[in-house]
Amino acid sequence: MLMEEEKEYCQGSLCRSFHVLAVDDNPVDRKLLEKLLRRSSSWQVTCVESGKQALEYLGLLAETTDGVTSSKLERRMVKVDLIITDYCMPGMSGYELMKAVKRSYWKDVPIVIMSSENESSRVNRCFEGGAEEFLLKPVKISDVKRLQPRLARSPHNIS
Repeated sequence: MLMEEEKEYCQGSLCRSFHVLAVDDNPVDRKLLEKLLRRSSSWQVTCVESGKQALEYLGLLAETTDGVTSSKLERRMVKVDLIITDYCMPGMSGYELMKAVKRSYWKDVPIVIMSSENESSRVNRCFEGGAEEFLLKPVKISDVKRLQPRLARSPHNIS
């Protein structure tokens, strides 16, 4: 449960500038997550459907004209305060996405992993890899409210 000052803080104008990058290959889960994030706060939410798209959004991958993906040298000028990603996605898992982010400029941005499977080895692996939180799907409004204090601590939440 949030402390009273955290509730007030996240109901104030500062939370409106917080930006969440939500990553999920399932369109229904992605829409539900977006709806919960927007309903419980005034956060800006950007949704993408793959780890690759998330890396592109963060400026960590670039598509070349011949269709080959390569690493970008400069970071994209976007602000992201929290990344929420599904664990199991085709192409690049949420765990692999987290590891790539943790090796980049974005390494201090909190990452939350979601999964419909509550396997202790998976949960432990994610925490050991740098996950801030692990949520079971389907995500509930109470899960989203638990994340609000993490946004206040994000190093990228300055305007």
